[in-house]
Amino acid sequence: MSLWEYANPVKFIRFTDRVLPWVSVAAVICLVAGLVWGFFFTPDDYRQGSTVKIFYLHVPAALMAINAWLMMLVASLIWIVRRHHVSALAARAAAPIGATMTVIGLATGAIWGQPMWGTWWAWDPRLTSFLILFLFYLGYIALWEAIEDDDTAADLTSILCLVGSVFALLSRYAVNFWNQGLHQPASMSLDAEENVADVFWYPALVCIAGFVLLFIALVFLRTQTEIRARRTKALLTRERMG
Repeated sequence: MSLWEYANPVKFIRFTDRVLPWVSVAAVICLVAGLVWGFFFTPDDYRQGSTVKIFYLHVPAALMAINAWLMMLVASLIWIVRRHHVSALAARAAAPIGATMTVIGLATGAIWGQPMWGTWWAWDPRLTSFLILFLFYLGYIALWEAIEDDDTAADLTSILCLVGSVFALLSRYAVNFWNQGLHQPASMSLDAEENVADVFWYPALVCIAGFVLLFIALVFLRTQTEIRARRTKALLTRERMG
């Protein structure tokens, strides 16, 4: 079985109809378990106190905001190279979800940063690139809505996605590129010496799994909606022309 089979809208809908309930249930279980574990069953940090617990929302949301754009990049490249409509629609479906994750990341970052840094916002390299990434999300969504021809919209938004990917990478690695700014380096890494303590690490992993599964479930659902909307639009166009 080839992965490209799911570029067929009918096969894509059949597949996602089967897996969507399982992914959705797994997302709810992981989110509830991870957030309850993190907020109610972990100790306060010795320096940041209970404020550190916003980590369980901020880190997964920020991670998914970046990875959602990278998923859109892959889907856009598939559209440019293979002209598979499902990939273009999947990228379009992911954009509002990624934008929402970015808002959550910015809001929780401000709430976390105010008591730690003494300010709600700083023009830190990572924060600034993350804000620009959010503006790219808004521009991507607006461009889809502004262009009537779907194929032209897919072409132009794919180009925009390629450009915005620079800021997605910068928001992830800005601390490594610049040694200035308030934002701390990554606190979760495969290198055990760089990780947070296990008592925070394990519930955070469960929260991240929940956000990943939630993102997958929402992308599946929204892509199905986009496919059906395009079918309806095509039918209405035929009726008008007939």
